[in-house]
Amino acid sequence: MLPERVIALLAPALAAPGAVLVDATLGLGGHAEFALQRFPNLHLVGLDRDNEAIELSRERLAGFGERITLLHAVYDELPEVLDSLGLPRVQGILFDLGVSSMQLDEISRGFSYANNAPLDMRMDASTGITAADVLNTYDEKQLVRVLRTYGEEKFAGRIAAKIVAGRVNAPFTNSTRLVDLIRDAIPAPARRTGGNPAKRTFQALRIEVNGELEALRAALPAALDALCLGGRIVVMSYQSLEDRMVKQAFAQGAHPDVPRGLPVIPDNLMPWLHLLTRGAETADEAELASNPRSASVRIRAAERVAA
Repeated sequence: MLPERVIALLAPALAAPGAVLVDATLGLGGHAEFALQRFPNLHLVGLDRDNEAIELSRERLAGFGERITLLHAVYDELPEVLDSLGLPRVQGILFDLGVSSMQLDEISRGFSYANNAPLDMRMDASTGITAADVLNTYDEKQLVRVLRTYGEEKFAGRIAAKIVAGRVNAPFTNSTRLVDLIRDAIPAPARRTGGNPAKRTFQALRIEVNGELEALRAALPAALDALCLGGRIVVMSYQSLEDRMVKQAFAQGAHPDVPRGLPVIPDNLMPWLHLLTRGAETADEAELASNPRSASVRIRAAERVAA
């Protein structure tokens, strides 16, 4: 099961005296609870951009008392958070990226293309633009960029053109109208495979609304820098853009950038990360049976082995 595997990857670091685990995407606190139960001396710093998630986790984890510190923050704010807590280094960091089950299941948030809902898609419902704002204000070129870059949508041009034409009559406000438009824009042969044809567009809009990749691009080097010697990081990603970014960030620390065949590697160019997973791990059959949403998860982990 995923929680057991994730905590097993972090375990050697979390067992250290006075260990601190940063759960940078707290959600409903499932991983946090599992870790706190297994390591009685562990302190948890939990971050989430969703205030509702913070409050629900606070209730779930209340029994751990002063062992938890929960903060409303996006993970790219990690350096400021740790500085405010007087924590120059931590033993463990966990990222469980993407949209949470709670957000998917709350229809009014507009993340799911399977139900008619307002086109919101904000992970922090208190601030920022909505998916409807993107659809109704971005020009056609901007829409193509979003769909192609963040959704890897082959038919981005056709979908964007239909959106621009469609909003002339009425602004886009609900998901059903958008799903129908996407289905009409994509050629019939392409609709027969790959699941719901709206999946890629909804992913792209969500990433744009929440600035997910920009936040992750800033957060990964900051998280790696915050690890103490022997500290470990686990990242769970759910789409190729995230996973590629994680793979590249880890590779920079795990593989020295020196000419092949160099007899002696200078100390300042030695690897300072050790990869703990062989490529990206995926969910096993038991996890898939109990949690179908885990089908797309990719898990990568690394340990800091040098200062």
